[in-house]
Amino acid sequence: MQQIRFDGSFDGWREVARDLLRRQVAPHQLEWLGSSDSGGLFDEPDAAEPTEPMPRIRIPRQLIVELESAARFRARDRWSLLYRILWRVARGDQTARLVGDADGSELHARIKTVRREAHHMHAFLRFSPTNRDSAPDYVAWFEPAHDILISAAPHFAERMGLHSWLIATPDDAVLWDGQVMHYAKPCPPSWRELAQTAQDPGAELWKTYYESTFNPARLNREVMQSNLPVRFWKNLPEGPLIPQLMSRARAGAQRDGQAERVANQPGKRIGQPDKR
Repeated sequence: MQQIRFDGSFDGWREVARDLLRRQVAPHQLEWLGSSDSGGLFDEPDAAEPTEPMPRIRIPRQLIVELESAARFRARDRWSLLYRILWRVARGDQTARLVGDADGSELHARIKTVRREAHHMHAFLRFSPTNRDSAPDYVAWFEPAHDILISAAPHFAERMGLHSWLIATPDDAVLWDGQVMHYAKPCPPSWRELAQTAQDPGAELWKTYYESTFNPARLNREVMQSNLPVRFWKNLPEGPLIPQLMSRARAGAQRDGQAERVANQPGKRIGQPDKR
């Protein structure tokens, strides 16, 4: 078995895969090792048997798009699955891309998971202002389950205008300076510290608003955790409140979407005549 080492990126995999495909090296002959992987079953890689180069082949562009998306799914076999599908399609087996095929089904399941993780990032990432001349205008810390940062980050560039911002994760980071996006992997320690220690002065106001509008009448724990997975709670300002609010809702402490301290505030009710 031949051990294949590369930089762990899709572009790096694609370059190596193209050469292996040209030399007709079958998937079962390979063990893919990313830049952070240690040795596999053998300490020394086996040399591939010489073969006649494969004639020039054309790979559907849509397949490359699908493989690149699936490559963001974190799994030990991510690169071997991609090469197996590429190998099969290159040899005329188009069923490798279909949902009804075992490999194709796994491919599309991973693409779906990656897209959902990007949606989670767009929905649950929270920026905090830095108010520092030497730092980006806003920073955020996020912990994605898959490698979606570089593909999901342009969403924020389109919505933050000319503001500069930084998104740091345990593995990588993106800095938008207002015009150009800068990607770093691994995440620089200074960027990590900046993102994890930033304080949002509006957080307390937001938590009060969230608590006051929490509607226990609509509470369904399974649905809520499906839409807002528990793993994101710790990095949301309102996260620590959610278990308490759910517990109070189950105990009947709130019968409507208003917290008592807000509902009992003095003021005129809608439709109530002014007694002045």
